[in-house]
Amino acid sequence: MAQIDPDSPVPKYFQLREILLDLIESNELSIGAAIPSERELCQRFGLSRMTVRQAVDQLVSEGRLHRVAGKGTFVARPKIEMALRLTSFSDDMRARGMEPGSRDLDRRVVRASAHLARELGIQPGEAVHFIERLRTADGDPLCVERAHIPVSFAPDLGSHDLTGRSLYALLETRHGVVLDAGELTIDGGIADPGDADLLGLPRGGAVLLLQRRSFAGGVCVEFGVSTYRADRYQLRTVLEIPARRG
Repeated sequence: MAQIDPDSPVPKYFQLREILLDLIESNELSIGAAIPSERELCQRFGLSRMTVRQAVDQLVSEGRLHRVAGKGTFVARPKIEMALRLTSFSDDMRARGMEPGSRDLDRRVVRASAHLARELGIQPGEAVHFIERLRTADGDPLCVERAHIPVSFAPDLGSHDLTGRSLYALLETRHGVVLDAGELTIDGGIADPGDADLLGLPRGGAVLLLQRRSFAGGVCVEFGVSTYRADRYQLRTVLEIPARRG
């Protein structure tokens, strides 16, 4: 096991963070395993309790560890990389080897408000399907999805059971609506009490708030608003350097 280098310019708490990360990523500390207590880490690495706590706090804030009151600190499940592409939740989870699931929370037809009409490119007052679902992966709640789809694109959508089904696949197979482009806006936020309860988060828990517009042939077919657990998701993208002009 690596040791703390007292002569290194790297802060000791950060060295301990790296050591614990190595143990997690090498699976010496598996998912759900308890890490050594603060006292044990202090003795093993010759560190103060404040330094050990700083390292552990950092890993908790990063979602690599989680604390359970009265029991200790444990290795957290790895975060899911959010797909920054137009794909259904069901297809995305299956591609990761996880079993997608859903629970209907609300299904109804509403009249488009001025705001919703602008997002969908329709007239205010037009009929819109509102579909609210709790989405799960391997039985764990991950997000609350709220989709708005003009009734004109899928008149009988409300009569179809979406349990364990992809909404996008249903639109394609039943109504010939093939989504080919989209726009996505992501914000950080705090879960409202209702969503926190559904997602198994503490009141005031952090979430990712996604607004999505999905298009088929240049026409907006769906406006979606989704609330994702921030402790289970992370974002990754490719950074490109703009070409320099000669």
